[in-house]
Amino acid sequence: MSEKAAVPCNPVHDVRAWQDVAAKSVLLFFGIALWSKWLSLGTGILLTFVWILDNGPRRLGQIIKEPLVLGILLLCAVLALGLLWADYPEAGRMKWRRYFGFLVFIPFLSLLNRDRLPWAIAGLLAGYIIVLLAGVYQWAVSGVQGIPLLNMSYLVFSSLLGIGVILLLYLAVTIDEIKWKCALGLGSLFLLLIQFGQYGRGPLLATLLAVFLLVFLTYKTEKKALLGIITSLALVVAVLVYGSNSFQARLEQVEVEVKLSQQGKYDTSLGYRLAMWDVGLHGILEHPFFGHGTGMPESYFEKTVATYKGGIYRDLPQYVGASHYHNDWIEIGMHTGALGILVYGFFLWSWFQTLRSHRLPVLGAALVFFIFLSGLTDTFALYSKVPTFLVVITAIAIAWQREREGRKWAEKSGSFIQQSSARPDSQA
Repeated sequence: MSEKAAVPCNPVHDVRAWQDVAAKSVLLFFGIALWSKWLSLGTGILLTFVWILDNGPRRLGQIIKEPLVLGILLLCAVLALGLLWADYPEAGRMKWRRYFGFLVFIPFLSLLNRDRLPWAIAGLLAGYIIVLLAGVYQWAVSGVQGIPLLNMSYLVFSSLLGIGVILLLYLAVTIDEIKWKCALGLGSLFLLLIQFGQYGRGPLLATLLAVFLLVFLTYKTEKKALLGIITSLALVVAVLVYGSNSFQARLEQVEVEVKLSQQGKYDTSLGYRLAMWDVGLHGILEHPFFGHGTGMPESYFEKTVATYKGGIYRDLPQYVGASHYHNDWIEIGMHTGALGILVYGFFLWSWFQTLRSHRLPVLGAALVFFIFLSGLTDTFALYSKVPTFLVVITAIAIAWQREREGRKWAEKSGSFIQQSSARPDSQA
């Protein structure tokens, strides 16, 4: 009686298989858990742990070649350095730690490969769709702005809608199939319609300007097509403006707030921002080169507002507690001065350069322009979860391009080999 030959066990192969399963699982779960304040931090730690088990640190030499990685590391290093000339931050005054969330880009990109990419995309899409449905329900059914269950403000939700508009429109103009162009274009229009129903004026304006930039860069060499698309977009925006009660109400509110600010009343959305920017610029001028130290801007406002310009802003802390300066550049300037402002500018430039180097210059310009514009009216870089969402999108776009270029190279190589083998041997 013959016995079956024993199958040899390969421990190295088994370990690699488990590492691959763990990486796929965490990439899938990360996109979904990103929007939960209870799960996001733990999932980020788990992602880093899986990256270490996957020999990620050995690939740092390759990952650091991406300009965005250098920009992130430099930004975080300057913020950490700013702690040296700051007083010890009080409890609850460490919102600046969110800048370090950009570091998730390193393990996320390092874990991606051809087999894992679909899992990362599926997780990101699932998480976005869940948030979108929850936000639409709150807006259309409950009449509530934002998503209270996820502790997501209307500004954050509006920014997510704007990012979706830009991405869908970019895909629509780059895909050749007409049916997909129409589907993606309609999807982009649907998200823009929802965004017009939100109260966020800054994110909406940033979305519209980024969309026009995207269209211009895509069709700048085709004058007739550019003119036609720009005209169509302008008509669509005009219809949405005319049909949106929320948008018209916010415009009327701007007029009222401007008049109140001129009368010395700053307890409004616009007046509060103007006051914060005024105090913030004053603070930067006091310490222009290195700022007041990481973690100090919030306490500086509370100490200064009572006496600055005769105390015209002294009642503002009772209107809204000051936690940031509603402007990315003023915020980082208060922390680390001109040094921080230069580094943050380099960070945005490196973000664009990374996408450009992977043959995605139009997408890079549109996204970075959106980030820049959003940061003029609020601290966009400190928005909960949105910056992380954007760096994850960037990582997936890079991995997607790498796979596309790899497939094209393989097809060209295969075609060349077939042609070479089909040629008669002249020396035969």
